[in-house]
Amino acid sequence: MVRGLFAVIYFLGLASHLCAFEIKEVTSPGGIKAWLVEEHSIPFTAIQINFKGGSSLDRTGKRGAIHFMSALLEEGAGELDASGFAEELERLAAYFNFNIYDDSLTISAKFLTENRDEAVSLLRMALIEPRFDLDPIERVRNQILSILNSNKKKPQKIASETFYRKAFSEHPYGSQKEGTVETVSSLTQKDIRQAYSDVFSRDRVFVSAVGDIDALEFGKLLDKLLMDIPVGRNPLPNPAVYSEVTGYNLVDFDSPQSIVLFGHRGIKLGDPDFFAAYTLNHILGGDGFGSRLMTELREKNGLTYGVSSYLANWDGAELILGQFSSLNESVLEAIKILRFEWKKISSVGVTMEELKDAKTYLTGAYPLRFDGNARIAGILTGMQMRDLPVSYISTRNSNIESLSLEDLKRVAKKFLSEKDLYFVVVGRPVGKFSDN
Repeated sequence: MVRGLFAVIYFLGLASHLCAFEIKEVTSPGGIKAWLVEEHSIPFTAIQINFKGGSSLDRTGKRGAIHFMSALLEEGAGELDASGFAEELERLAAYFNFNIYDDSLTISAKFLTENRDEAVSLLRMALIEPRFDLDPIERVRNQILSILNSNKKKPQKIASETFYRKAFSEHPYGSQKEGTVETVSSLTQKDIRQAYSDVFSRDRVFVSAVGDIDALEFGKLLDKLLMDIPVGRNPLPNPAVYSEVTGYNLVDFDSPQSIVLFGHRGIKLGDPDFFAAYTLNHILGGDGFGSRLMTELREKNGLTYGVSSYLANWDGAELILGQFSSLNESVLEAIKILRFEWKKISSVGVTMEELKDAKTYLTGAYPLRFDGNARIAGILTGMQMRDLPVSYISTRNSNIESLSLEDLKRVAKKFLSEKDLYFVVVGRPVGKFSDN
């Protein structure tokens, strides 16, 4: 019964009240800052905790250690071994999820109000007293190695690894966060504990909560969870330097179709022209079937089932990236059309109808992101990490609505460069590559 209630509560939330909820900035008695949205209509709270740094904090020769460590955080803590921890989580009908990204380690927690104290105590054990027992280490190691070996046969993985390695060289962005078979095989329990110390630093933590908890209760919870985590640990890595590589990189792969990953330098989130570039990308290769690339490559020419582009923003780098797949016999024609459309939008801009449709879609889709307490907590924590103000939620759409045709034309000329595109093609395309 409790599990059923939890499932229902997960899908409830504040999605229909995007402009109605109040974001409170909370400071705990111990000085930890966080954001809070109180929602007392259901006895449930979602918390999002992000530690800045992520897998980019891997030490030299230890690639994959932080990813490995994050997979062990639910494999026993304090006096509880892996089975005991799982049983306690089940008894409390709570949910914890640990994820690692290039720039952050994230923890999502959901629990019922009646079990809040016990759930927070259990989460605290995972954060403060992870066991890293040898048996779970070997079990998780084998799982990771299996995935890494499987990835060697996946053309999409091969394409992304090839692109990022060439784009960012020796920077952590240039290699996969899971590490390699060689590095993961050599990691020891000591390496795992070092990875934990490197990423868990209280001065790099960002927290939000949404649900049945008030500011006073939340402040006490923050101190209980986080005050015992030290500060000033492993420093963040330097920003990445994009290599400005162009042209084509062909990776031979025996398949009837080729995977294509393409892109060039991007735009920073804080750039005054970011929203123009964001809207421009939506028109060029964004969501749905209305983008120029989808229209030309799929609808008019039947060269692919789908093509998309997006703005990729890390803490230390930014790109515009895209991908599609096509039969080996047609992939070069698809690339030729893509390059033409890239050049065309850069030199001519967009139409009033395209801009109007993009504004309607982007502003209308935004409230749909707020489809539950956990999603909202995640968005709020992400905003903090990007140094966005509380007011961003209410002003974001107006930034898009205020864009003009001249804004997009100007930014297209500055931002999009067909000559700077870099293509990684995994497959056996028929014909010769051309920049024309």
